[in-house]
Amino acid sequence: MTNTLTVDQVEQLAVQLPLQEQMRILARLTQQLSDRLSLEMDGEKRERKEYAQRVEAFLKMSDEFAAETISAVDSAEDIRQLRDERLSRL
Repeated sequence: MTNTLTVDQVEQLAVQLPLQEQMRILARLTQQLSDRLSLEMDGEKRERKEYAQRVEAFLKMSDEFAAETISAVDSAEDIRQLRDERLSRL
């Protein structure tokens, strides 16, 4: 079984320390929290950038496919062929 402390217990111990030691604890905690927050923010920025790049690549691919498809398709001619095929089956 692990020996864990609650926040209240830690606070009770901390107030027993001299002011200078309390300030050291505060400085360490502040630095650790700042470092962790910075890492999380960097991670979020990286994820957003990667997502934006994937979306951009998808849109570019979609545009290229649409351009190829538009030049290869003659809707009026396709409709005429479908109509002629259907009429020939009747």
